[in-house]
Amino acid sequence: MKKLILFTIILITLSCKDKAEDNRSSRDASAEVTETPFVWEGANLYFLLTDRFNNGDQSNDVNFNRTRKTGKLRGFKGGDIKGITQKVKEGYFTKLGINAIWMTPIVEQIHGGTDEGTGVSYGFHGYWTKDWTRIDPNFGTKEDLRELIKEAHERGIRIVLDAVINHTGPVTDKDPVWPEEWVRTDKQCTYDNYDNTISCTLVANLPDIRTESNENVELPPQLVEKWKAEGRYEQEVKELDAFFERTGHPRAPRFYIMKWLTDYITEFGVDGYRVDTVKHVEEYVWTEFKVECDFAFAEYKKNNAEKVLDDNNFYLVGEVYNYGVSSGQEFDFGDRKVNYFNPPSFQSLINFEFKYNSKDKDYEDLFKHYNAILHDELKDFGTLNYLSSHDDGSPFDAQRKKPYETANKLLLSPGTSQVYYGDESSRSLIVPDTEGDATLRSMMNWDSIAKRKRIKEVLTHWQKLGQFRAKHPAVGAGTHQMITSSPYYFYRSYQKGDFKDLVLIGLDLEQGKKVIDVSKIFEEGDVLNDTYSGKTATVENGEITIDSEFEVVLIEKK
Repeated sequence: MKKLILFTIILITLSCKDKAEDNRSSRDASAEVTETPFVWEGANLYFLLTDRFNNGDQSNDVNFNRTRKTGKLRGFKGGDIKGITQKVKEGYFTKLGINAIWMTPIVEQIHGGTDEGTGVSYGFHGYWTKDWTRIDPNFGTKEDLRELIKEAHERGIRIVLDAVINHTGPVTDKDPVWPEEWVRTDKQCTYDNYDNTISCTLVANLPDIRTESNENVELPPQLVEKWKAEGRYEQEVKELDAFFERTGHPRAPRFYIMKWLTDYITEFGVDGYRVDTVKHVEEYVWTEFKVECDFAFAEYKKNNAEKVLDDNNFYLVGEVYNYGVSSGQEFDFGDRKVNYFNPPSFQSLINFEFKYNSKDKDYEDLFKHYNAILHDELKDFGTLNYLSSHDDGSPFDAQRKKPYETANKLLLSPGTSQVYYGDESSRSLIVPDTEGDATLRSMMNWDSIAKRKRIKEVLTHWQKLGQFRAKHPAVGAGTHQMITSSPYYFYRSYQKGDFKDLVLIGLDLEQGKKVIDVSKIFEEGDVLNDTYSGKTATVENGEITIDSEFEVVLIEKK
């Protein structure tokens, strides 16, 4: 009898355990279905100059005797990878609703400086490459990059590096020109047609890589000498041999550089590349580059399964200078139109017309315009919108007089948003005694954030909108529909597989009590949350009432 009772107890225990497992599996499956997916087309991407954001390691501020007096804001200022990691750990990006960081190139820069009439300039910006295979010590080390990616990924933040295939750095007394079979220096671009935009140097003394060449070339002697001095020549050559054997590509200049750039994917697991000077390179090169990036990303995922964030593809966004989304998928050179989306190359292009659209259009016209394009001409692709940048001398709000409107239009427009470092803190874009784009590249204004009340209030607004955007793919990647024009309310809806997202937003509202008709969007009895004010309300007779001092509501289902 005792044995029978014991046996029965065991059966009941196992049965309860099985049910618990089933329930837990059910909950886990449900969590997987409802978990908010990361969507590049609606991401909130933060763009920073690595040297100008935050100095996390003062011991690496001077290298290669880069000590000549420079023009204003044309030398290294100390920002580095450790500085970015520090702000990741502090939660700065998370509080700002950032889920991707694009940083300027971190590869080793020319050692010397140039003087082109604006005073001495060093390669602090990262676009003057000397050696693609090494991180510039001013920016940090491989270990620093590995830590940044680890800390960012733990917080759901992707890392996008910057790829330059078009040119080397300028020639200086410390940086000899690369061999003639690698670069051209005899023809400067006039930009009046396709050939005069591609097969030429962007400016004087910026050697142009012969990206059109399929001829086998030897390594530049200065790289051979450098690698031997650093004790890594044999390893670099061994890896190059393996790359060319695997791919079957000729040992042409562009394929060397592709190998060097995709190593950062395979070794570190970076999530994407912003590609520089796209229209100055033959379009088929970018299709080739995509193939190598995709292969490298797949290799990283295969070798680091425990570190894989999701099933997103490798992200490629291109800088086709002066491209605007109103052109659809094509860019017009005058004598030729080129599609940089298809054949497959770029998932997205930087949108140079967004600042003009933002000046010319009110909220509804702006949002409706982008909704139409992204669900028609650019369906299955994306756009990267910005209102200020590192090389656009005509930003939307250079004097930082419209920080709230800037945030509203950038962060609430359909498409991917690019927050330029300091947009959220009104960092000045007008710096006296600077020349050219240097005025756009001052150090991040951390002191202003800490000390000035107005800056803190502006930052809070950016944080609220940014967090809402990051939490809701519907904001950037969803379908837009106006509810009423006055007061101005609209909703966004998004669906991907079993995931559904629906939000309601109001702008330029009266302060105080707001009675909002939500009957076409939410169900009777739904409990809704205004994340901007923190107030909640229950749907009654198709309406909710939000009583807040703010002119914005960001409504989600609680």
